[in-house]
Amino acid sequence: MIPANLSVEAGEGGSRDHLEFNYMNLQSLSQIAQKAAQKASAEILNIYESGDFSIESKADNSPLTLADKASHKAIVEELEQTNIPILSEEGKEIQYQERKDWEYFWMIDPLDGTKEFIKRNGEFTVNIALINENRPILGVVYTPVLEDLFTAIKGEGATKNGKNISVNKFSKSDKGLKVVASRSHLNDETQSFLDELNSPEIVSKGSSLKLLMVAEGAADLYPRYAPTMEWDTAAAQIVVEEAGGQVLIKDTEDPVRYNKEDLLNPYFLVSGAII
Repeated sequence: MIPANLSVEAGEGGSRDHLEFNYMNLQSLSQIAQKAAQKASAEILNIYESGDFSIESKADNSPLTLADKASHKAIVEELEQTNIPILSEEGKEIQYQERKDWEYFWMIDPLDGTKEFIKRNGEFTVNIALINENRPILGVVYTPVLEDLFTAIKGEGATKNGKNISVNKFSKSDKGLKVVASRSHLNDETQSFLDELNSPEIVSKGSSLKLLMVAEGAADLYPRYAPTMEWDTAAAQIVVEEAGGQVLIKDTEDPVRYNKEDLLNPYFLVSGAII
């Protein structure tokens, strides 16, 4: 499916079997995604600032559930104009047989950071990615409370609030590398990874901001050796990659890919530029 209001370029040899958005198309789609994220954020904040947080967090009328649904609705209202399929954590389940042949689709997480939302620490995000053939090519991440906007387009670099960002360059033998991890929830695999480093410094952050810390150079490494879903990481992954980093499946050189039959991510390592 191709956006009705956007032109596309034919692939190599002039064939239209494989259509590619040009730079101006992707810029237009990024602007739509940014508007969607900011509208969703406004809906989230209305609930976040007035919600009764004594209500059970998973109940149908809890602030968290209401915020999730309001954010999803606001995003979909904007993205529908592109005529590109949408896969959302809060949307209806779409069977693999229907989505497996999608060349392009939106992958969205209307509110990433459940614990952070409930704790009211502001470290939750709205995430929107455009996926092309299993890889993110455009990403928008917005933090409703902090009002930080991260964006990336494949081949065009990554930004935070309009300014270019880049990962740190380092050797894994360097002393004091900053590693995103939880001191209180270190599993054996993560601890083993830390044990291989030279006096690492553990830093923490909520939601997809963990990946973005690597993207902007606030951290060097983020071993995620625990379950995540595809919508948790897609938008932030392209930001990391365009900032010069990598999001690789654990113990491989393969990037995390999307639109699998099982939407559970493999374990992965986010890193800056390792030299």
